Amino acid sequence: MTLAARKAAFAELGRFLSQFHENGSVEDAIVKNNSPFFEDFLQLIQLSQSHNRWFTPEQVYFAIESWAEALTPQNLDKWLSAYDTENVHPKKVGLILAGNIPLVGFHDFLSVLITGHKVLVKTSSNDQHLLPFLAKYLITIEPKFADYITFIEGKLEGFDAVIATGSNNTARYFEYYFKDKPAIIRKNRNSVAVLTGDETKEELEALGEDIFRYFGLGCRNVSKLFVPEGYDFTKFFEAMYKYKDVIAYEKYANNYDYNKAVFLMSNFKILDNGFLTIKEDTGYGSPISSVFYEYYNDKVALKNRLEADTNQLQCVVSQLNIPNKIAFGEAQHPRLWDYADNVDTISFLLKI
Repeated sequence: MTLAARKAAFAELGRFLSQFHENGSVEDAIVKNNSPFFEDFLQLIQLSQSHNRWFTPEQVYFAIESWAEALTPQNLDKWLSAYDTENVHPKKVGLILAGNIPLVGFHDFLSVLITGHKVLVKTSSNDQHLLPFLAKYLITIEPKFADYITFIEGKLEGFDAVIATGSNNTARYFEYYFKDKPAIIRKNRNSVAVLTGDETKEELEALGEDIFRYFGLGCRNVSKLFVPEGYDFTKFFEAMYKYKDVIAYEKYANNYDYNKAVFLMSNFKILDNGFLTIKEDTGYGSPISSVFYEYYNDKVALKNRLEADTNQLQCVVSQLNIPNKIAFGEAQHPRLWDYADNVDTISFLLKI
């Protein structure tokens, strides 16, 4: 199978995904092999919350729309133009996927197949249905993929390399178990925002998207704010009000009530607006429904700290001139060439 054929198949998958929107999905006659996949996928989206209570239709639709935007011929060409993929000898690459947000492992799945390798996928128990469905559709577009895609239920065996994602604790197990194989092992990461106090209402509202999308469960969700000494949180909370309806979701509300109670019983000083608590803390990983904050008074010192802690950070959202920073509202819109943990997956796969 040529690179052109692989790209064409994934571009067609992008066209399939582009039919699905929260405010109304419309079947497009030009999409190949659309029946019965269109109706079945609509049903799967609606059932996703029964498989994982965090996977509300709104969140699943957002993930689908994001991948539809990414999987265009232009984006695929731009992404892969920097690599030589012509002389790849197919290997079997095992994937151990996370399940914190819908389709979180799709980029690894795409990367393995687009480089000409075979993929052995062990899905998370929290996300067992969406990726296998899309793989089935992909095979109808390019039947040769049938020999390249295998989903594993038991122990992962017979692989030449592995990409595994988990917590810091499971990463230690992965590093030991896969020590004799080429591997990318991903651990816990968090994202932060650096504020100056000069942000507009629109920028702060966009920051709310970085905080609340996927209920804050993703590594690209902002879980900590760095604010200048004396920062007034009034404008921040006013901007967050746009996302007040998140508290109507029972699972989020339960986390809000529990974590707020823990903070108060521990006599921690918090600020609270009824659906989000913020707490002064030097850590990066805040619990669901909470964001940590920390004051700074030296921008250069803060930049140096963020660079020193780069292995703990996924994204830095800011208007300041910080290396690899992204704009407000863009944390959950990674491009194909924005690699998790800043590890170039394609380069890794081309060297195994």
